[in-house]
Amino acid sequence: KIKIICYFRIFIVMLRHRPACMTGKKMRWCTVSDPEQRKCAELAKALVAVLPPAAVASFARLSCVRASSTADCINKVKANRADVVSLDAGEVYSAVKQFDLVAIAKEVYADGGCILSVAVVTNRSLDVRSLRGLRSCHSGARWTSGWSLPLGFLLSKNYLSWSKENPLGQDVGSFFGASCVPGAATMAPALCALCQGQKSYIRQKNYFCETSHSEPFYNNQGALRCLRSGAGDVAFVDHLALESIDESERDTFRLLCPDGTQAPLSHYRSCNLGRGPGGGMVTRHNFRKVVRKFVLTVQTQFGRLGKERQRFQLFNSSLSGEADLLFRDATDKLVVLPDDVDVSQVMGLDYVALLKGLGHEGSSLQDSVVRWCCISHAEQKKCERWALSIKSDPLVCVRAASMRDCIEKIKRDEVDAVSLDATHTFIAGKCGLVPVVTEYYVSFCYLYKCKLLPSAVAVAVAKRSSRNVFMGNLGGRRSCQGHMYSPAGWLLPYRHNLSQEHNVSAPCDPTQVYNAVFWKGCLPGAQGNLCKVCMGGTGEAATKRCTDNHNERYYGNMGALRCLVGDQSGKSYGDVAFLEHHNLLANIFGLSSSGWAQGWTPSDFELLCVDGQRAALSEWQSCNLGVVPPNSIMTRPVLTSRVYDLLMKLQETLASTRSTEFKLFDSHQYGESDLLFKDATQCFVHTSHMDYRSILGEEFHAHMEAVFKCTHSGRSTWRHQPIVDFFSSPQLQLYLFFSQQISWSFATRMCAAYSNGGNT
Repeated sequence: KIKIICYFRIFIVMLRHRPACMTGKKMRWCTVSDPEQRKCAELAKALVAVLPPAAVASFARLSCVRASSTADCINKVKANRADVVSLDAGEVYSAVKQFDLVAIAKEVYADGGCILSVAVVTNRSLDVRSLRGLRSCHSGARWTSGWSLPLGFLLSKNYLSWSKENPLGQDVGSFFGASCVPGAATMAPALCALCQGQKSYIRQKNYFCETSHSEPFYNNQGALRCLRSGAGDVAFVDHLALESIDESERDTFRLLCPDGTQAPLSHYRSCNLGRGPGGGMVTRHNFRKVVRKFVLTVQTQFGRLGKERQRFQLFNSSLSGEADLLFRDATDKLVVLPDDVDVSQVMGLDYVALLKGLGHEGSSLQDSVVRWCCISHAEQKKCERWALSIKSDPLVCVRAASMRDCIEKIKRDEVDAVSLDATHTFIAGKCGLVPVVTEYYVSFCYLYKCKLLPSAVAVAVAKRSSRNVFMGNLGGRRSCQGHMYSPAGWLLPYRHNLSQEHNVSAPCDPTQVYNAVFWKGCLPGAQGNLCKVCMGGTGEAATKRCTDNHNERYYGNMGALRCLVGDQSGKSYGDVAFLEHHNLLANIFGLSSSGWAQGWTPSDFELLCVDGQRAALSEWQSCNLGVVPPNSIMTRPVLTSRVYDLLMKLQETLASTRSTEFKLFDSHQYGESDLLFKDATQCFVHTSHMDYRSILGEEFHAHMEAVFKCTHSGRSTWRHQPIVDFFSSPQLQLYLFFSQQISWSFATRMCAAYSNGGNT
């Protein structure tokens, strides 16, 4: 009897969990309101009407399961009380990461698969920089356009402060005067103060501040309704919602732009708070094949181009009395996702990193530390000394292969911050990273008194004894060039007449110019002849020649100087060094103290001027190759406040204890220069309110744009196909269905291409 009872119970469990295609069990779609329930029911009737009985049986007939909110739907799908639900991308991520569901389809709109978050107001005197204390209307808690992107923007600009001791919702509730953030009832009471849904002690009848159409201020249309009614001062919605605003009232509304201005609704492409992925559908892992087949069938029949779209329109909710029921009404089509696609591929690394930074996966040890990127053994040693010396936020030192590798690791959420030179700041900015602070090099800088951003200059240096070496006569000589993509070593020299025998004004790729002009050289990170003078590393810093970090002894400003004087055997040396002037004298004196070479003094070197003349090192202001913008500390937007707090606390400590044993801006005790930061740095200047383009300056930025848009540079520097071919390739067009946006996809591939020399 006991065995029979056990077998019977096993049989019951198997019946409950058997696939729908085997049992004929209905496909259960979860809805969050009566209007959505009605639309779902109409879809079920239409399916029965247009599909043959055999097809209906094989796909399972549709039934509609009413839930109180999207969170309730996620729980029902997880508990096998419903099978599928459509969600905002932020909720899709939570469903996948926290509830072990799987994304099976993604909404694609007429202009792509991404949405733009916009801040809409009716008061023309409001400014995005002064939202504190105002009343806010949000589409939903953890929603892409109504929560994650605007909060990420406010945090990145330091307009909103978030102490890790408090939940984010609590600090957001204190920031705004009052809000309606449907779904935020458990975060902070102030986040629901403006909501108007029905209150009830009965769970199924309580719609107050819920992610349900029964809450009047729910979703994008609800947030606009909140603004229209006068309950709120600003509404955070996506750009698709702007299409629902009648032409007669469009002049009533304005967009808040990141630069503090306002713009008409039609300017949402240039006036927005960020870009993220659109909505999607989730189900259980063991049900995904059935749901995938079902979605394809429904779209074939009732999509924009469906065979039976006259009977029922999947992406039209007007007949049901609400907007955006089951799907966004602006949806053009659904893209069904393959089994092996990861949620990060669907949503994009930028967006996933943002959600992690906002605590969508809960808090962890990682949230309490700042992970700093180091590119060599010497930087690792200095970083570890730094970590031991600070008493505030914990610091962790993470090793990378180069500055390009650091950029990609930050994108992948493997590290948090790094100091980058001007060219790598440009690359990082294109990849979606933002500046936190900028290094300041003037000696009379006082704490919080740094206003301007003084630049360094690039110079060409030769030994005084090499009298026949000058600009215009460098053909067939040996070069020392800091590292690949460095401003002084790679970007600026090629603009000048290096050799009379070569027309250097024609090629637009610096590397191509150097390969044509110089016999050989050391440009760490390059290949071929431009690596033949390099030496590699020794001891704990042993590495192959020409690596793009301090482990190569000819890397950076100090390395280029070492290359110019040659190694101790007098063999590996160059005829001209391209470097920055800011620490040249200190590096010359450092040749002796480091044991590299004895007896060298500043009088042993001269500058090569662009007019073919030579000058003393002290005349760098009139004899140089161009201006080099300062280094910037870059991070992901959501981490700006945390990294800024760490550096400001450090700066206060350095200012109050000048005699401290650890020197952040001194690297010579580690046998190198410019480790982690430039040694010439006097303090940090707050620049998170600026974009990287403003820090670089228009002239330098335009020059960088010209170089990296160059077809030859695209081929030889990245070893990549031309950009036009890249964007028209079928592989990318297919991949864009699964990525959040073209700019994200390009930035990710560009970072990867830089990271491994173009093999991605």
